[in-house]
Amino acid sequence: MGEKGYNTLAHIIYAEDDEFMADIVRTTLQEDGHVVGIADDGENAPQAIKAKKPDLVILDCNMPGLSGISVLERMRVDSQLYQTPVLVLTSRSGASNVNLAKFAGANEYMEKPFDRDYLAFIVDEMLAKAAFCVSKSPEANARAYLG
Repeated sequence: MGEKGYNTLAHIIYAEDDEFMADIVRTTLQEDGHVVGIADDGENAPQAIKAKKPDLVILDCNMPGLSGISVLERMRVDSQLYQTPVLVLTSRSGASNVNLAKFAGANEYMEKPFDRDYLAFIVDEMLAKAAFCVSKSPEANARAYLG
């Protein structure tokens, strides 16, 4: 079992053009037992995500080529990727940026700088929710969500 509670090794793609930030996130999540691949710009991210079909995707908003929001919008209309959990991890702050990401389909939004332990917690929580939803019927998901 991972240190934070998620009991399965997850494959994660992080789309980030800042090499230093990519190393921090990769190290943080590897320490939690996950495998993390890096797409270094918005142009490469959609192909990497489609080819690898990760358990979770983390997107930066400000990348060369496509923005993280554009990558997210493409994922949400792709029949193979639309249910993949997405965390937007960005330096953009403010309610309008959070709303934009959520409207595009982000499951979670986190601002940089961030606490490494909190990042690991959020990722594990997202993976656990995704595993629960996959293991249940749509009706069971609705009952569990609605109480």
